[in-house]
Amino acid sequence: MAKSAAKKLREKAVREGKRNPECNRSPFAYADMRTRKTKTKKEQSYRSKYKNRYSDENRTDGSFFMYYLFKSSQSV
Repeated sequence: MAKSAAKKLREKAVREGKRNPECNRSPFAYADMRTRKTKTKKEQSYRSKYKNRYSDENRTDGSFFMYYLFKSSQSV
């Protein structure tokens, strides 16, 4: 692959004893920001720790019943 004109000028400046402009680059320019870490088993369990905690495993639709006892306020 051919060298660009800018790269040739940078190399010439370095040969002549001048500062290399590549040294001015941020260290983040060399970091691969696309890298991702897969979640560990512990992180996955923490993510769903309280999710569906009170649902019954026997029910497939996730429905539940709540029973309330109402005391009649009327005196007979």
